[in-house]
Amino acid sequence: MTVERSDSLNQFELKISPHLHSGWTTKKVMWYVNLSLLPCVISAVIFFGWQQLFIIFTSIFFACGTEALIQKLSKRKISIDDGSAVLTGLLLALTLPPNFSLWATAIGSAFAIGIGKQVFGGLGFNIFNPALVGRAFLQAAFPVQITTWTMPNYSIDSVTLATPLAAFKFDKIITPLSSMLIGNVGGCIGETSGIAILLGGLFLIAVRIVNWRIPLSIIIGVFIFGGIFFLIDPMEYPSPIFHIFAGGFLLGAFFMATDYVTSPVTAKGMYIFGLGIALVLVIIRLFGGLPEGVMYAILFMNAFVPIINRYTLPEPFGLRK
Repeated sequence: MTVERSDSLNQFELKISPHLHSGWTTKKVMWYVNLSLLPCVISAVIFFGWQQLFIIFTSIFFACGTEALIQKLSKRKISIDDGSAVLTGLLLALTLPPNFSLWATAIGSAFAIGIGKQVFGGLGFNIFNPALVGRAFLQAAFPVQITTWTMPNYSIDSVTLATPLAAFKFDKIITPLSSMLIGNVGGCIGETSGIAILLGGLFLIAVRIVNWRIPLSIIIGVFIFGGIFFLIDPMEYPSPIFHIFAGGFLLGAFFMATDYVTSPVTAKGMYIFGLGIALVLVIIRLFGGLPEGVMYAILFMNAFVPIINRYTLPEPFGLRK
């Protein structure tokens, strides 16, 4: 609460927070993020075929439908027009392999909204990224389908049938950086093109929707932790550059880890959060049974956000301990 003096009445007026306002609203932010993912959708169609649009539309439809149904049953205002459910469905779809089962997509999307979001009370109350919760469920429920990759269009050799991470982990084959930048490699439909993801991610940073500290700290962390092992044995461990452009790193760093609800609110906390994601990611990729670890790294650090916020909040002016 603040006290402001009114010169016209020579009196003081009490006002409650917030005291600073901007033109941004939750609805506007969500739709901007949805828009920024358009390059990833286009790259998915180019490299894996227009059939991938069925996966995207199915995921979005069941995300919105589940949210509307739960809100109606709980007698709350239906708010699917705010774009948050659309974003959850879209992000989930982009983390699925090409030609993934539509009925499994529907189940995962409903799980993401129902268990990952609405069970906590809806937007603003969930502690884990809903799209990643749905992806983790599908990983556990359909392990074969979720790791079945399709040869991308315009592929240059059979190596692209496997993901770059799997090709290196199991066969020590390095995928060319140019292929990972363009997107003609095996992988999830919205994660293969580094250029497409960077276009959307840098746009969000430019309009100040995404705080640059989180993706930057994750990238720095991968250079530190991944670089240590690379210097020890470059034949056994991949370079930090490979870590950054392979798999779901860029999509996770710019679109998943930066989620307002499940990331720290303080600058110091963002750095800790990002470095933690990088550490867990490198450990899983190098020493885990799975070649990818972005999803688990982000979900793991989501659980620590409350305590990170608690111990990184700035000390109020004039506070005496």
